[in-house]
Amino acid sequence: MYRWSVQGKELTGEELIAAYAVPDRSSRRLRVNFVTSIDGAVTLDGLSSGLSSKDDQNVLGLLRQLADVVLVGAGTLRAEQYNGLRLGKARREWRAAQGLPENPVLAVVSARLDLSAGSSVFTEAPVRPIVITCESSPADQRKALAEVADVLVCGDDAVDLTKAVDALVERGLPQIVCEGGPHLLGSLTSADLVDEMCLTVSPLLAGPGARRITDGIASTQVHQLSPLQVLNGDDGYLFLRYGRN
Repeated sequence: MYRWSVQGKELTGEELIAAYAVPDRSSRRLRVNFVTSIDGAVTLDGLSSGLSSKDDQNVLGLLRQLADVVLVGAGTLRAEQYNGLRLGKARREWRAAQGLPENPVLAVVSARLDLSAGSSVFTEAPVRPIVITCESSPADQRKALAEVADVLVCGDDAVDLTKAVDALVERGLPQIVCEGGPHLLGSLTSADLVDEMCLTVSPLLAGPGARRITDGIASTQVHQLSPLQVLNGDDGYLFLRYGRN
């Protein structure tokens, strides 16, 4: 159950969709969706599920419902044990009513291509996934994955995320939601590609040792985002949105 933080008004399902909808689907919008503890942990015992809740999973599904493509790093794909990306019946029906494909596309970022073409991520996908890699990745792996996914080579020794995002937009997939992990968020931030941050704050203190939601090469570069909305969920969860001015 969600309420506006100030008014205390409970939201219907349609009002929740409207709260996260964008005014222009044709313009690129790269959203990042993470859950964190109060003290900034991205996982408990190595997984995000310990921080999550029913409301948080609902927002995750809603952001997928509104997206053209779900972007995820290969490490997070393995750690969180992703399967073929298929929305529930109600979400598929909503998308069809809006003139959208029933399911968004899954796009996996991997420089080393430590991925199995036989994984359920590919074999059970209702829509052919995309693998985003670089020229230095193993050629034999690119060939194997090309049997089950569209392989995009963006960059030479590392994945050029600016080129990757441009390639997704050129394929008619401008509404992008990134589900992590921390290294991918760090790289997207460094490239100034994050248009919106959707952050669930779990009412937990994880203590020292847990990773932050962002990782990678340290930088002093700052990117300003403005607060867009705050929702209260059940059990003390907060759902925050920040975006570009």
